[in-house]
Amino acid sequence: MAEIKKLNNIAPALILIVLVIGSWELISNFSDIPTYILPAPSAIVRALANNFGLLLYHSGYTFAAVLPGLGLAIIISPLLALLMDRFTFFNKALYPLLVISQAVPIFAVAPLILIWFGVGLLPKVLIVALVCFFPLTINLVDGFSQVDPEAIELMQTMRANRLLITRSVHLPSTLPYFFSGLKIAATYSVLGAIIGEWLAARAGLGIYMLRAMHSFRTVDLFAAIIVVVVLSLALFKLVELAGNLAMPWQRTDYEHPER
Repeated sequence: MAEIKKLNNIAPALILIVLVIGSWELISNFSDIPTYILPAPSAIVRALANNFGLLLYHSGYTFAAVLPGLGLAIIISPLLALLMDRFTFFNKALYPLLVISQAVPIFAVAPLILIWFGVGLLPKVLIVALVCFFPLTINLVDGFSQVDPEAIELMQTMRANRLLITRSVHLPSTLPYFFSGLKIAATYSVLGAIIGEWLAARAGLGIYMLRAMHSFRTVDLFAAIIVVVVLSLALFKLVELAGNLAMPWQRTDYEHPER
C-alpha cells in the first residue's frame, strides 16, 4: 500500500515531465529552430552519453568544493544558532543582519572572496559555505524557539544537567528544523560551487558550462545542467535518508517500541 501511495503521489509529476519532453522533442525535430537554440532531448541524451567521462571528471572538482563547504556550514550554523538562542542580545543583533545578508547577491560577494583568498579551492569552499549558511542557521534559530519550555522546566525539576536537557529536549525538537534547512542547503551547495567556478577555476562543471556556452554547444550545456540537477537531487536524497535515520519517529512507517 505504501508503494502504491508513493506512486500515486509522483504520477502527476512524471506524466507532466513525459508530456514536456515529448512536446520538446517534436518541436525540435519538426520546426526551424536551430539546434544551438533548442537541441532535442534525444540529442542531449547522446551528448550526455558521449561526454560522460568528461562530465564525471568535472563533477569531481565541483564536489571537492561542495562537500567541505557544506560541512563548514553544518559546523558553524548550529554554533551561531545556539548562541542566538542562549543570548537575547546576539539574537536581536544578528538576526536582522542574517536577513539583510540575503539581499546581497552572491555574485556581488564572490569576487570579493576571490580577491581576499586568491584563486583555488578555498574561495569556492567559502562561497558554498556562505550559500548554505543562511537556510541552516535560520531554520535552527526557529527550531530552538519552538522548544517546549515546560519540558525544560520538568527536566530541571528532576535535577537534569544542561547536557542531558540538550540531548533529551533541545536535540529532538530542533532536528526536524536542522534537516529541513540542510535539504535546502544541500541543493544550494552545488549552485554555490558552480558560481565560484564561473568566476575563477581551471576545472569543474561551472567551467564546462562556460566553455560550452562560449562555443555555442548548447547541447553540451543542457547535458551539464542535467548533471547538476542529478547531483543536487542526490544530495537532497542523502540528507533525507540521514534525517530518516536520525529521526525514526518522523517516518510514517515507524513503529514505537513496545514498553
